[in-house]
Amino acid sequence: MKVAIVGATGLVGNVMLNVLEERNFHVDELLLVASERSVGKKIKFKGKDIAVISIPSAIEAKPDIALFSAGGSTSLEWAPKFAEAGTTVIDNSSAWRMDQTKKLVVPEINANELTKTDKIIANPNCSTIQMVMALAPLHKKYKIKRIIVSTYQSVSGTGVKAVEQLENEIAGKEGDMAYPYPIHKNAIPHCDVFEDNGYTKEEMKLVNETQKILGDRSIAVTATAVRIPTAGGHSEAINVEFENEYDIAEVKELLNSTDGVTIQDNLDTNTYPMPMYAHGKDDVFVGRIRRDGSQPNALNLWVVSDNLRKGAATNTVQIAEFLVNNDLV
Repeated sequence: MKVAIVGATGLVGNVMLNVLEERNFHVDELLLVASERSVGKKIKFKGKDIAVISIPSAIEAKPDIALFSAGGSTSLEWAPKFAEAGTTVIDNSSAWRMDQTKKLVVPEINANELTKTDKIIANPNCSTIQMVMALAPLHKKYKIKRIIVSTYQSVSGTGVKAVEQLENEIAGKEGDMAYPYPIHKNAIPHCDVFEDNGYTKEEMKLVNETQKILGDRSIAVTATAVRIPTAGGHSEAINVEFENEYDIAEVKELLNSTDGVTIQDNLDTNTYPMPMYAHGKDDVFVGRIRRDGSQPNALNLWVVSDNLRKGAATNTVQIAEFLVNNDLV
């Protein structure tokens, strides 16, 4: 099994390495791939130093699987070339998510759609993954009509430069700015670029990707995405309206029995999900589960997950595991 990580020097690429090692994913040969300026740099994996190679060199090596986390433009240019060489690409950027010919996969929800002919597979947006993980079992049971979601997103979702901006501001140092404003002691209602409809690209990902993953274009979704000064972990306040009546105890039972979901919901002990508890973990944490008394069949949830793990690296590796376990590569 020959595996390439494209974007190995980035935040998500680094977490992919950790996740591959933690989950003991079988790798006979690991190719670490990055831009020309990083070629030759050494990165440790399972105690061994591996030198970074270029994208053309990686294609020539014909890996079985390539895990991409190098940005949309890189994916658009190079993923098809890997696929032509026979490699199955699992892409973490937004490049292929809404392409009708590509599958958008959260393994616990829709991995059974994958076939051997899927040579480019899209990994959803981090905010979308944690939301659909909590909502998929509820949609199956009660049928979702509408979702209103507000996100509280970590700076790590923007990348290394944003993490450094926050650290510099906390330390009182001057430095490069990833955002148009300070993020320390602030909240910026601006994740990704603004689109013509007044929503950001991040907000529209939550709309379009949710409908695609759940396989239901009739679900109405509206979102507000906000960047907050946490170093890791995204949080979401989700209001969901169902077609059918639900029971709170049954909702908790459904979530409890869902692989990859953990309920943290005990008001007596002030137990609820928070980014500091989700850090370094692969589960999606759900709490503050309560009926919305203002609307029939409506429910409120608070959902938290480590955006670099289940929101990116872990979901990507889980797709790779599914492919291997089902002889699809």
